[in-house]
Order: sequence, then C-alpha cells, then structure tokens
Amino acid sequence: MVTEAAPPALRETAWRALRYFNLYRIIVAALFLLLAVSGVLPPPLGSYDPRTFTFAAALFFLLAVGSQLMLEYRWLRYDLSTFVVIGGDVLCITLLMYASGGLASGFGLLMVISIAAAGMLSRERQAFFYAALAALAVLIEESWFWLYDFFPVSNYTRAGLLGAAFFITAFLGHSMARRIRESEALAARRSSDLRNLSALHTHIIQRMQSGVLVLDPDGRIRMANLSAMHLLGLEPDATGRPLEEVVPELARELARWRAEGEGTTRLVTPAGGLEVWASFTSLQTEGGQETLIFLEDAAAMRQRAQQLKLASLGRLAASIAHEVRNPLGAISHAGQLLGESQELPPGDRRLVEIILEHARRVNGIVNNVLQVSRRQPSVPEMLRLGQWLQGFCQEFRERHSLAEGDLVVEGSDVMARMDPGQLHQVLWNLSENALRHSRERPLIRYRTGMIEGAQRPFLDVIDSGEGMSDEVREHLFEPFFSRDHGGSGLGLYLARELCECNQAQLVLEEHGPRGCRFRILFSHPEREQWGRP
Repeated sequence: MVTEAAPPALRETAWRALRYFNLYRIIVAALFLLLAVSGVLPPPLGSYDPRTFTFAAALFFLLAVGSQLMLEYRWLRYDLSTFVVIGGDVLCITLLMYASGGLASGFGLLMVISIAAAGMLSRERQAFFYAALAALAVLIEESWFWLYDFFPVSNYTRAGLLGAAFFITAFLGHSMARRIRESEALAARRSSDLRNLSALHTHIIQRMQSGVLVLDPDGRIRMANLSAMHLLGLEPDATGRPLEEVVPELARELARWRAEGEGTTRLVTPAGGLEVWASFTSLQTEGGQETLIFLEDAAAMRQRAQQLKLASLGRLAASIAHEVRNPLGAISHAGQLLGESQELPPGDRRLVEIILEHARRVNGIVNNVLQVSRRQPSVPEMLRLGQWLQGFCQEFRERHSLAEGDLVVEGSDVMARMDPGQLHQVLWNLSENALRHSRERPLIRYRTGMIEGAQRPFLDVIDSGEGMSDEVREHLFEPFFSRDHGGSGLGLYLARELCECNQAQLVLEEHGPRGCRFRILFSHPEREQWGRP
C-alpha cells in the first residue's frame, strides 16, 4: 500500500499493479458470463441456482469494467480504489459460490487469489480487514444454506479453515510485497548512488589538471577530458576517431611503449610544440583491453620541481647575503675612501676603479640570486596583449630614449593569462637583450598571435642582431651563463623561471644571421592554474 507521501515512482508502480490485477478480474468475469449466457455450464458451476450465477457473473463483469475505467482515470484515491476492487471480488465470488453449491464448488480458490492481491496492494491492517471480510462472507453464505437448505454441519469447519487460509494468505502476501518494495527501494537507492557516483567521477575526471585519454581495443578515442583536449589540441569531434589520425605523434609513442614496455616518455605534440609527458597503462574491461593515457603539462611539472630547487636556492642566497655582502660592502667602502685620496698615483687610481667595478658586479650577481630566491608567487590575470604592449613600449622608449619607430607591435590583440608584473619583468629583460644586439631599424619587433589547434596565445620578441651559435643556444637558459662581459648570466634563466610559474614557456624559435626570435607561449586562456581553484 502506498500513500500520497510515497515517492512518485512507488505510487505509479502500485497503480499499475492494481490495473493489471483488474485486467485479470475482467478476463475471469467475462469467462463466467460467457459460460452462463451460452447455457453450457460445466458442473458444479451454477448447479444450485443458475439464475443467481448468471446475475453474479454479469455483476462481476460490470464491476470489473467499471473498476478499470475508475483506475485509468483515477476517480478515487488509491485506498478507496483498492476497496472497490477487493470488495467487489468478495461480493461477486460469494454469490458465485452460493449459486454453485457452496464451498464444494471450489470458488474459495478465487477468493484466496483476491485476498493475496489485497495483501500485496494494501497496508497490513487493510489486508487483514479484507481477509476478515472474505471469511465473514463465507460464513454468512454457509449460514444461509444451513437456515434454508439442508447441508452437513461439517461445512462450518471447512469455512473456518478457509477463513484461516484467508488470513494466512493476506499475511504472506503483505510480507512478500513489503520485501519486494524494500528491495525495489534499495535497488532505486543503489541505482541513484551509482548514477551520482558516475556523475561525480565524470566531473572529477573532467576537472582534473592532468589529461586523461581512454582508447578502446581498436585504438579509437573513447573518452578525453578537457585537460587532454587542451594539451593535445583536440577538436570536440575527436571522440570515436583513431588516435593515429588525430595525434599521430602520440600514437607512435604508444606503439613504442607496447613494443618496449616503457611506462613514461616525453612527447612534443603538433599543437604548437607544447611539451607533454605521457604515461600509458593497460586497462582490462569486458569489451577487451583498453589503454589509459595520463598526460601532464611538462611546464607545470617543471614548475613543481622549481619550487624545490628555489627552496634550496633561497637558503643558499641567505648564506651568500650574510657571508658575501658584508665583506663586499667593506671592500667597496674602502675602495671609495682610497679613491678620494689626493696623493694616489694614476696607476693606483686605475686599480681602485677596477676594485669598485668588480665589487659592483659581484653585488649585482648577489642581487640577482636574491631576486630568484625571493620571487613572489604569481597572480595570473587575463591581459589584452596588444593594449598591454602599447603601454610597455611607451615606458621602454622613455627609459632608453628611443624613437617611435624603434619599437614595432605586430599581430592581433589576443587575450593571455599571466601575472602582469612578472610579464613586465620577462619582457623587459628580453627587450634589453634585443636592444643590445640589434643593428637595424626597427630595433625590436613584438608580434602577437594565436597558435591554431592548441588555441594558445604567444608573444614574439624579434631583434635584428647577428644571431648566435648552436653551442651558445644549448646553454642559453642556464644560470650564470653569459656571452657579455660583465653579465651575471641570470637574466634569461630568471625570465624562463617566471614564465614557468605562470605555466607559460620561453623558447628561442630562431637564431640565424638576421637576428633572434624569442617566443613566450602562454597557457590556454581557459586552463586553470596549478594550485588554484
């Protein structure tokens, strides 16, 4: 039995079960009516009173058809509808039993079926009420026979046993129905939990910073989260397509892993040269052996490693500040006092100048090292590169007294994500290097754009210098490596570190005799930063 407070699915199930039971009533009533109208009643049907049997069969059929209309349109509440159905059964089956000679006719079995249905479709108290109602109807029917006709007294015993069977049937039917409903409710809860868990897993996978790619046994992309699509530059329709067709480089690495068994490999994807670490794992499923691929942004991984490295560098810088700067300050101060002496010969004055120059150089190296170790965490913002570059160029021209045409900004005004202060520091370092080596006008060209496929913005810094050798390029971003006399060799190293803190990349794209082109490759504008919500 269900109430109005029951879940909608449970109420619908109860109404549907009641309609199905009523269809059974219609079929049974129609069969009895057809036999009565045709005049072919097999004994003991209608053996005692054929006219009453025909009347009861017709009443049974009309009540069943009317109940079906009532249930389809739900004219009454569920409990009242159940009472009409079961009560009609008790009345009609009792009349059929009377017309067929009482308990010996076998109509008690039909009554048991109705009471069993009442136990399944009603609450416990109502189920016992219907059992009592049926038992009382059978006793009245037998008493009627005893009052007006001669029947053995033993029929009362059979009536009592049948009444007890009604109560037992009601109890068993209700118990079974309760267990079935509890099982259905448990299955519904488990199904809901599974759906929620599946949705949660899907949400977690889609929001993971690591890229997740699942391949079916045929090598087709079955699932790819947002990070994988960004890292590999996949289109939305990539699902279902072969991996070798979408990302042939990754397919080759996968084939090599299967042949050699190497778990992790470095991969350069075609989507703008983004460096990705790919890890392959076999996944056995019912459909066959699938492949699970985890993708990590190499820049983000380097960023984590740099945090450990910078912690050690910070301790080193503190030691340098304590052990070097104090004696260095004493040397500089003594050199300045010695240089102020009027009796100092010109040769010795030149030595004093050398001491002060190299003291300033060592002090600059210490400042650069401290700058690396004390770097503030990045606070990325969305920047409109074209507009931001105009302000930067104006400041750079004023600082170095350059003409309007010495700095040129080219390309589209794209959006990029980076800490504006750290971008200013990186670009200032690149611009000073370009200004130092350029020989033709414009001295520096800035070019912005968007890499197709990966949808990653970039900023190029182009000079017109003499380029560099391959040997110099190999060590270009190493700390304390410099081609210029007096340089600390930390400028490009620091610039690259700042870019990686923002999940960007600083690379040397060209270094020919017509100049060099440095590129800042920003992260995807919609990709969230590591360690940020």
